[in-house]
Amino acid sequence: MDVFTKDKRSKIMAAIRSKNTQPEIIVRKYLFSKGFRYRINHPRLPGHPDIVLRKYRTCIFVNGCFWHGHDCPKGHLPKTNNEFWRNKINRNRERDAEEQRKLAAMGWHCITVWECELANDKRDATLQSLEYTLNRIYLNDRTVKYKPVTDEDYDMAAEPSVRE
Repeated sequence: MDVFTKDKRSKIMAAIRSKNTQPEIIVRKYLFSKGFRYRINHPRLPGHPDIVLRKYRTCIFVNGCFWHGHDCPKGHLPKTNNEFWRNKINRNRERDAEEQRKLAAMGWHCITVWECELANDKRDATLQSLEYTLNRIYLNDRTVKYKPVTDEDYDMAAEPSVRE
């Protein structure tokens, strides 16, 4: 049994935002202060990622623990209408996985930041880890791959090679 009336519950649920949430703003402010430039909710990518860093070919999803079924205290199922919420959260998780598969197939890196990881006691470590990961992605993607050099690679074009 719900403790709120239908009208009150409707107002509560209508106030829940999907864009520009507090956890998203925390991540965006940190990234911007560290010199990362990004786009938000890119409409041409599957799932409209919360933050898109094109230079790094990376999408960042900032997920709410409840709505995306994270295994933490904030990710618990409600006691009322349990079956509805279980189905809804499972659909959200399946959709998230499918969107990340599509992005990976397009050559994008996907990072998920959970709401609980941005709590005051964990925030600095999480954001520094995110910065480190982005820098590693950038360096790994731009590393020049060298092939082994053999003697045949050094034949001169102007003179015939002498082989005995």
